[in-house]
Amino acid sequence: MNNSFAANLFSDKKMEKKAIVAGASGAIGNSLLFHLLGNKNYAHVLILVRSELRIQHPKLQQLVVDYDRISDYAAQLNADVVFCCLGTTKSKTPDQRQYKKIDYQYPLDIARITSRNGSKGFHLISSIGADKNSKMFYTRTKGEVENDLQQVPFDDIHIYRPSLLDAPRKDKRFMESSMNIIMNVINPVLIGGLKKYRSIRVEDIAKTMIRLSLEDKKGIFVHESDEIQKLSEGDTTE
Repeated sequence: MNNSFAANLFSDKKMEKKAIVAGASGAIGNSLLFHLLGNKNYAHVLILVRSELRIQHPKLQQLVVDYDRISDYAAQLNADVVFCCLGTTKSKTPDQRQYKKIDYQYPLDIARITSRNGSKGFHLISSIGADKNSKMFYTRTKGEVENDLQQVPFDDIHIYRPSLLDAPRKDKRFMESSMNIIMNVINPVLIGGLKKYRSIRVEDIAKTMIRLSLEDKKGIFVHESDEIQKLSEGDTTE
């Protein structure tokens, strides 16, 4: 069998990947889960949850975990690709120690376990402005987890820094709703280097994460919000 024939023969064969999603109840994680379940390249999706979500699907497996004891579930954390969408807000978690556990420690714990278990790719939701040297606790924490994640041995690591999220919320947030209305007006005038400050739909972030998870590129990649938006174009169901 010559190489060109073999390439054509297998080009239409769908990959059957297994994914782990941490943070599937959040805005980005929930959109990501929806798109993964509809993607033909993913045969199995394991979500880590504190309590089961009201959703059933042949591809879906839910694992109720205590993130403070995540090592207890290590044997079950096997997947080709890991998506970490964990995160909280200052209003939900005013205690900085607890905040750092959620935004820093939990993602790193999951990364280290899944890397040891043979996972090849890790995708992390961070934030615009992440900087380990920042004087602001929020952006410093995001920068620290980005930095330390890059020390974990994966074939590929993708870090996403979205701007203000444009997403439906179960819990109504007046400030975010107001900001999204304002940003819908301002977005068109944010051009050039300011594009990364445009608000972004969670669906577009999810599409980009899946698209990049299916590419055979090794290395560490950091994606600013405008790049995420650009990469989201196209069909991710194939």
